Amino acid sequence: MSNIKQELLSKIESKELVVGVIGLGYVGLPLAVEKANVGYKVIGFDVLPEKVKLVNEGHNYIGDVVDEELAELVSKGVLRATDNFEEVASCDFIAIAVPTPLDEYQQPDISYVEKSTKDVAKYLKKGSIVVLESTTYPGTTEELMLPLLEEGSGLKCGEDFFLAFSPERVDPGNKIYKTKNTPKVVGGVGDDSTEVAAALYRNVLEGEVFTVSSPKIAEMEKILENTYRNVNIGLINEFALIANKMGINIWEVVDAAKTKPYGFQAFYPGPGIGGHCIPLDPFYLTWKAKEYDSHMRIIEASGSVNDFMPEWVIERSMKILSKNFKKALNGAKVLLLGVAYKNDIDDLRDSPALVVYDYFNKEGADLSYYDGYNPSFKYGDVEINSLKEITPEVISSYDLVVITTNHSNVDYQMVVDNAKYVFDTKYATKDVKNNKDNIELL
Repeated sequence: MSNIKQELLSKIESKELVVGVIGLGYVGLPLAVEKANVGYKVIGFDVLPEKVKLVNEGHNYIGDVVDEELAELVSKGVLRATDNFEEVASCDFIAIAVPTPLDEYQQPDISYVEKSTKDVAKYLKKGSIVVLESTTYPGTTEELMLPLLEEGSGLKCGEDFFLAFSPERVDPGNKIYKTKNTPKVVGGVGDDSTEVAAALYRNVLEGEVFTVSSPKIAEMEKILENTYRNVNIGLINEFALIANKMGINIWEVVDAAKTKPYGFQAFYPGPGIGGHCIPLDPFYLTWKAKEYDSHMRIIEASGSVNDFMPEWVIERSMKILSKNFKKALNGAKVLLLGVAYKNDIDDLRDSPALVVYDYFNKEGADLSYYDGYNPSFKYGDVEINSLKEITPEVISSYDLVVITTNHSNVDYQMVVDNAKYVFDTKYATKDVKNNKDNIELL
């Protein structure tokens, strides 16, 4: 066993390791908190001064972090934040958890990973380990990060420092699985890198730490996880399109199908897909596949179906207004209920509800929204504010209420009882009694 590896394992066991977490967003901040919780000294790095300030004041801005927990860790001095990357030099373990979006051409934008890697390389010390947690295409760790780290630091991977990939698994709003108890996958550049990275995660997390033979395996498995969901959501969305034409309640179909105890997992339709993973990650693979003269036809097909759903919501809304009120969408009063990408959270990343909002606005609807989790959002350069409350009087003043997020803090019985018409894209009105003649399901 090399001296560097032994020293790192010893620091992990004794909690003498100094951990750096680069990127204090939905992945990075919970990760930093969990590491500090078990006794490691943690330094969080972020380029946004407002995030650094909030963390250092003990103010939480991530739903999956407990406010009091963050404040206590900061007050104890075991967790702090900075925008000074020179402090990387004091870190033994550096986790990179920065955004990996798609650009306007649906191609991976790994500029944040590249910039962070270069920043780390300047101050990387001998005897440390770097772990990428950001979702990316297979090959990023070894083809992009490895040469940047070696060139920028003058150190040799496997001899002077270690490098691994361990994909984030964060499901905002999940009441059962958090960072602490979700199983973790780790794949390092060489067995020593894998062992060291896995040792730290085993000291921090309650979930199983599963090791694989290389970073590429870990990178590919993360894309498989989210492609599985993307493709199955695309499948059920396509079922919803044809079920509607056939006069069949697709929600009831899925509820019946999921009674089968094997060979089926329930996925549900909706106005599109959103969040930080499902709409983006599969296209990292379609982009990479072109290097091998291959096309991921199923991914491309499901993406096409999912991208069409917001437009279909508008088409259906037009038909509802025309059929029931002989009214055009242009000028009609429309209320959207919910703009978050999923229920009971404030996360707006790639929310299909925002795409629906844009379509309605462009069609000339007199548009409002209500979302108790999101009091406002940016539409271009304009700040759009939520209604402060929804009452029977407010609901009855709209020609059409469209449910685009099924937040549980909405009284859907009241909505249906007072609305002229409800278009429910999330089956939020499943348990509503009476007045179902003014509801249409996706």
